[in-house]
Amino acid sequence: MQSFSDFPWHAPPWHGGAVKYRLGLRPLPVKEWFQGVPSLQLRVHKYGLLRHRYKQVVQSIPNTEIPQQLLGDQMQQHGWYKPEQVTWPTFPDLIANLSLQVADDLCIMETGGKQRLIAASVCSPSYWNVQQKIGLSMAAIHQPVSTLQTKIGDQIQRFIQQAPLMTPFERSNWFVHGDRERLHLSAEGNIAGSPEQWFLRSERETLCRFSDGFLLFTINVRFAPLRDISQHPKALADLKTSLARFDLDEIDYFGGADKFHRLLNYLSTQQASIAPRSVQKLG
Repeated sequence: MQSFSDFPWHAPPWHGGAVKYRLGLRPLPVKEWFQGVPSLQLRVHKYGLLRHRYKQVVQSIPNTEIPQQLLGDQMQQHGWYKPEQVTWPTFPDLIANLSLQVADDLCIMETGGKQRLIAASVCSPSYWNVQQKIGLSMAAIHQPVSTLQTKIGDQIQRFIQQAPLMTPFERSNWFVHGDRERLHLSAEGNIAGSPEQWFLRSERETLCRFSDGFLLFTINVRFAPLRDISQHPKALADLKTSLARFDLDEIDYFGGADKFHRLLNYLSTQQASIAPRSVQKLG
């Protein structure tokens, strides 16, 4: 399992109490488009799903060979894809083979028209299923969280249309899960156990228009035990502020009112326990 040491406690995705659903994009150099090659554990995870649950994690609509090849050409040009070094059996969709070259999951979107999801290899989804999303427009993909489309839907759609070619942009998202499993095709509902046994899950996402007609959306996840937040008072306070800004639709999509309030109560308890320790240090 991936180390927890790289979780950005100094600047988590909710830094400053930021609202959960915001665009928050920053440009990157092409050399930082992906987060390197997959670790051995991640490669085993991806390859196992591609071998045994292919249709659950890889989907493409008909006649998308050209955009997949265009992506492969760009990844090869910038050193992220080396066909001559592929040693495992190849899969029917090029995007599946490309996804084994990098740590990130890969989703190709149209930049024009309805901006449909046309090809994807997603081995680490958080509460979504590529089988249900393939071929849908950006607006339809975001339909489960209606306020997301209201708040940033237009911004996302304009960005996809107007993004400069081959300039990746990065953003981060976050969730709270009951485990460290990477494959969550649907919401967990009421999570078992105490919140101190739960995990923060952060998604590093990029968007890069790699040709006039197509954009790549990538996802790479990292985890941290929720209990570690007690060691980071600023991150704890900011998370409470961010949660307090949720609306009812966001609470429902997050996992429901029970999960939401259990998390808030846990954070409040942790925050209260930090204050006496701080006083002791001052004394």
